[in-house]
Amino acid sequence: MGLEEVEDLVLHTILSKLGPKDSARAACVSNKLRSSASEDSLWSIFCFQDLDLKEPLDPLGNPTPSFKACYQVWREAFGMYPWPLVMRVKRCWGRLKNWLSINFPEAAATLRKGASEVDIQESQRILKVKLPLPTRILYRFCDGQEIKDGQSSQSSLRGLLGLIGGYSFYTHMVNVYLLPLIEVVSTTKSIIPHLGFSSRFKYIVVAASFGYSEKLFFLNCTTGQLHVGTVNLATDGEMISCVPNALISSVHDLNGDRQQDAMLLWLEEHGRRLENGIIKLRGEGDYRSISLFPEEPPLCSTAITNGVKVRASAVFIPELADLENDREKYTYSYSIRMSLLPEGCIINGLPFSSCQLQRRHWIIRANDRVVSDVSGEAVIGKLPLLLPGEKEFVYESCTPLTTSSGSVEGSFTFVPGRLADPKGAPFEAEVARFPLELPDYVF
Repeated sequence: MGLEEVEDLVLHTILSKLGPKDSARAACVSNKLRSSASEDSLWSIFCFQDLDLKEPLDPLGNPTPSFKACYQVWREAFGMYPWPLVMRVKRCWGRLKNWLSINFPEAAATLRKGASEVDIQESQRILKVKLPLPTRILYRFCDGQEIKDGQSSQSSLRGLLGLIGGYSFYTHMVNVYLLPLIEVVSTTKSIIPHLGFSSRFKYIVVAASFGYSEKLFFLNCTTGQLHVGTVNLATDGEMISCVPNALISSVHDLNGDRQQDAMLLWLEEHGRRLENGIIKLRGEGDYRSISLFPEEPPLCSTAITNGVKVRASAVFIPELADLENDREKYTYSYSIRMSLLPEGCIINGLPFSSCQLQRRHWIIRANDRVVSDVSGEAVIGKLPLLLPGEKEFVYESCTPLTTSSGSVEGSFTFVPGRLADPKGAPFEAEVARFPLELPDYVF
């Protein structure tokens, strides 16, 4: 039986399996195939499969007459790039934008529309670089973030809307956002000449902290690797790679079948962590931001002792790393979240309506060697009182480490009731061991 004799529904199914390119070729065979291959229901499938589009919208979000016209507009707009790479970048941004729109709409509002090919070419001309293919397409879909003074009457809120997010401990506060091309150009021109980078490598600044502490990410346009500056950035250009080198490939090859630079891999991994709840929002109301402290095991530990629940995790702080210092080469910040379960504090079957922290004890290891075993009163000068079912008490601190991996564990001494009015003997609430690791992906 030839395709001419196949029922319309069966033919529609066959064409949908063939894909857009072969369906377009089939349309040249006969009038019946041309009619079937022109059905908008068929092209709606292709638009959804390739571009995750449920409506016929062009790359700027404007409606098109049909799904077939929509698909054609997209192919023409990105005709200079490998189509599988375009689809991959579209999925990457789609996942990020979807998460932001649901969970963090105020940050979603800072995302700019995609840059034009003319904008990209002009930026390359000014900076005298050739952007890796994946990064070019990333900017075609979204030209970074626009965080204006007018978005909030309080300037401090501006520093909380970064897509990459951050952390804070003591006076160190970081929140990283993606630079739009206009800022990529201006920031690169103002910073790069002072860092003494080799002329063989073409670096541009693509992301930065909007907080009180400086943190800069540099894309090597030659190799496609992404780097973040350390504490020695200004003095000797010291940086750390953000993505495993082995994963980067074909960053300038239009004919390759697996083009991926660090920017694309980095954003894909960030989207995965957000979707899987590995990292989450912190704060309330206007004061919300993406926190890079892990919230899920194995990077986040949980222990419950007598009704006291303690969660703990750490994040590598690259901007404070000092690779030239053998004693304090790496710095990690750790976040402790403690709360009292709804049933309260229970000791030997006796319930208590509250308990208050008195002391802390930490054991810190570099690899498997204990490098610090310390005890002291309070935590960051506070003696939190835990009540049943209330919000977690959260605090952050930091520790240097000589090695790229280690761990922290310990305990808190609590008193049932209150320190001023104890209802029983003190007890130790466990802080289960959590890792200190130099991660494969550095954010």
